[in-house]
Amino acid sequence: TAISPFPGAATGSGGEIRDEAATGRGARFKAGLTGFSVSNLRIPGFEQPWERDYGRPGRIASALDIMLEGPVGAASFNNEFGRPALAGYFRTLELAIDGDGARAEVRGYHKPIMVAGGVGAIRRDQITKRDFAPGTRIVVIGGPAMLIGLGGGAASSMASGEGEETLDFASVQRDNPEMQRRCQEVIDRCWQLGDANPIQSLHDVGAGGLSNAIPELIDGAERGGTFDLRAIPNDDPGMSPMEIWCNEAQERFVLAIADVDMQRFAAICARERCPFADLGEATELRHLRVIDPLDETLPVDLPMSLLLGNPPSMHRRVERRAPPAHRLALGNVDLADAARRVLRLPGIADKTFLITIGDRSVGGLSARDQMVGPWQVPVADCAVTAGGFQAYTGEAMAIGERATSALIDAPASGRMAVAEAIMNIAAAPIAELTDVALSANWMAACGHPGEDARLYDTVRAVAMELCPALGIAIPVGKDSLSMKTVWREADGEHAVTAPLSLVVSAFAAVTDIRRTLTPALRVDVGASELWLVDLSAGRLRLGASALAQVHGQLGTECPDVDDPAALGAFFEALQRLNAEGLVLAYHDRSDGGLFVTLCEMAFAGHTGIRIDLDAMGNDALAALFAEELGAVIQIRSDDRQKVLSRMAQSPTLAGNVHRIGAPSDDDRLQFVHGGAMLMNVSRAELQRVWRETSYRMQALRDDPECAREEFDRVDDPTTRPLHASLRFDPQEDVCAPFIGVRRPRVAILREQGVNGHVEMAAAFDRAGFEAVDVHMTDILDGRVSLADYHGMAACGGFSYGDVLGAGGGWASSIMFNERSRVAFGEFLARDDTFALGVCNGCQMLAHLAELVDGAEHWPRFVRNRSEQFEARLVMVEVGDSPSLFFTGMQGSVLPVPVAHGEGRVEFRNDADRAAVNRSRLVCLRYVEAAGETALRYPANPNGSVEGITGLTTPDGRVTILMPHPERVFRSVQHSWYPDGWGEDGPWLRMFRNARVWLG
Repeated sequence: TAISPFPGAATGSGGEIRDEAATGRGARFKAGLTGFSVSNLRIPGFEQPWERDYGRPGRIASALDIMLEGPVGAASFNNEFGRPALAGYFRTLELAIDGDGARAEVRGYHKPIMVAGGVGAIRRDQITKRDFAPGTRIVVIGGPAMLIGLGGGAASSMASGEGEETLDFASVQRDNPEMQRRCQEVIDRCWQLGDANPIQSLHDVGAGGLSNAIPELIDGAERGGTFDLRAIPNDDPGMSPMEIWCNEAQERFVLAIADVDMQRFAAICARERCPFADLGEATELRHLRVIDPLDETLPVDLPMSLLLGNPPSMHRRVERRAPPAHRLALGNVDLADAARRVLRLPGIADKTFLITIGDRSVGGLSARDQMVGPWQVPVADCAVTAGGFQAYTGEAMAIGERATSALIDAPASGRMAVAEAIMNIAAAPIAELTDVALSANWMAACGHPGEDARLYDTVRAVAMELCPALGIAIPVGKDSLSMKTVWREADGEHAVTAPLSLVVSAFAAVTDIRRTLTPALRVDVGASELWLVDLSAGRLRLGASALAQVHGQLGTECPDVDDPAALGAFFEALQRLNAEGLVLAYHDRSDGGLFVTLCEMAFAGHTGIRIDLDAMGNDALAALFAEELGAVIQIRSDDRQKVLSRMAQSPTLAGNVHRIGAPSDDDRLQFVHGGAMLMNVSRAELQRVWRETSYRMQALRDDPECAREEFDRVDDPTTRPLHASLRFDPQEDVCAPFIGVRRPRVAILREQGVNGHVEMAAAFDRAGFEAVDVHMTDILDGRVSLADYHGMAACGGFSYGDVLGAGGGWASSIMFNERSRVAFGEFLARDDTFALGVCNGCQMLAHLAELVDGAEHWPRFVRNRSEQFEARLVMVEVGDSPSLFFTGMQGSVLPVPVAHGEGRVEFRNDADRAAVNRSRLVCLRYVEAAGETALRYPANPNGSVEGITGLTTPDGRVTILMPHPERVFRSVQHSWYPDGWGEDGPWLRMFRNARVWLG
């Protein structure tokens, strides 16, 4: 799902979405994950209709509004900042328990949770913050101070409804991803200098603002400091000294810079257009002084020992409270109805509406995102990124949470959250379970009867018992301990209290990103079988399950990690089986139980299955829907004995591995128990039910016609999966004759807000170029001359936040400056140069058409037809055009990622459209997998006329593309690619063609 990787994510209209997770930061913030927990949405199949309820003035936002609006804001930040959002979760809950009627206690998420986090990479020699000497300058980079976050600590510690509107407003963060991008680029330029890095120490500005960040920065070097309050950049001159010092305006960092390095550091900031200010200096005396020269006062004047001393420990007296004692009453449940209800539950249903709005390919290092297989079904267990542009090692991350179970047994819910994270990340090749590290994010309604004790018991169960038993650590985490909403209406006071909610993020190093397992069943490998590895040893507890939730019940007994040794043994066994190539598909048993696990595997494989539940005991309903620990693996029938012998090596697994069925070729899902057919339904019918929740959300939020076109593809027999039909050999290196001859220089051009330059440089570097980072400020200030380059690549991103329209601000920075307009005009007029524009760079070059010979008929690029940012893997056909980039590739059909909000081709008139076709200037078109031009969504993700998504000039020297071939020049960078592709992906040929053209 979509994610803001830094604090200050988004708000719903009147509701609250708070960043609740520690954020992984390093030299390079590589990939993000997110989660959402809200009260129940209106689910199709129940009584309420699907329509937007904006509520009355003064009311909190509805769950539906939050899930329609909040993720879009979070995704917009992350897309603009430029990090892939590769994993997530979505939980809804609202149950009346502990009583009847008006006396019942309501538990759920009227105070929503948003979890954000990620994994980064940092050089070993850049890990430790350096000590710094007295006189070291303390600077702040990023945005100005604003009246933001001054209710932060107070507001977040209150139950919703207890505070005042002004306090809530003062607590709301306003994000600025473009400024965050500029800060990140400054930090990147500095650490990339290695030993010459001018940054001696760094601290991000978050809770408490500068009043917290600066003291912690100088305290780390055992220093004090003297600072000028009025040197702090400030966009609100009316703020008091306290407000200037304590506001929590985001996208700021404080740095320690040696005085001798200040000029060099200032030059880096100027190049990146990143504001900075010298606030003062570190002192030998461990004393903090903040001077206000406006009235010659000292707003802060105190010893560091007082400010950062050890406060007394908090003591709380709590009492344990018995859980609800209402047993499940599921005797009259209709299996067919229950199956459809469960598949529509938001936590289980297809989450495409959350996934496709977030860029997953930016950075060019994504190896496993949420979308699985040639049908691109969002069921991946974990996310995987490559460690570099030549590496097969990398990183994996996954999420686990079982919050509903905490209403029955809080420690069990915590143990299951850890176990689910481990079962998910087990899909990636990891050397040892001890290589997994966890981040624990705790949400609870402290002060509510029984909740403090549940929190204590769960922390002890997870941190002091389960994790030590597994040999893993929880080095980081965060908490929010006010998860209760209180409000008053005419009939009295109402309250909704969230359950204790532990969200676990797991991270680990990956030994071989190519061997990551997915749930997609394989039907092209001969006879195969499905086996269940049951880590619950036959237990089938239905308490707190999706089945119970969709029937408005809770139960008294929930799943638990009864045998940690079995979990560890399974992890080790699966890793060995994967390393030996014995596992074809893998999916853990989680929300929705075995039934949902198997459905998702069949959906991803686009195949039928026949399942026999006899090995699971006498209760077929429990066998299908119990959410006990376990996993389903697909293996070749010929490998059965090898797999069973591996499993039998562990006493905790032996006897708990059951053959439950096999894929079938009739595209039907059949479940048999005791010789009776429990269910026999078409795969397409059930997948349409599973897909409906996402469709309903998209239809409300985006263009409803687009939503309907995508939904109708689920059971459209003419729809085909992704494939590749190549007219060339991607492993042929047409650049081979030029190896060792020379490396022509190509300018990797970017403007503020551009975020796709690293992968563009990597693609050209692989093809034999010397790729040079060129910022627009280098050209405007005369530091760089385009006359020194033979190639130019304008990269993707959000230049100037695209506030002037796609690429408009970037183009204006060129056209309205004499030096840059002449430089670009002269470069584009040379007959020995080429230019490539991708995404934002494509939009920018389209605005510069008057400087490009033969581009007078080019279109402009406007808002996608879906009215939403689109991140997908789609099919394109390479046209018969003169573009130098596509020599020898004409007629090929292959997948490519897209990630843009404004990619729809719009010609000025029909004459221009006819002209580009007549002159063969269209070099890429979206096509259906069956081969015809794509006109329907999402095969045509932006609604471009005739599927046009790439154009060139009559001489082929200048090419503009909306898709992102630079992100997939390696096979492993694709979300899906056919068996048989080697290291080099087909799109590398583009960049090699450019090298050959230069000779």
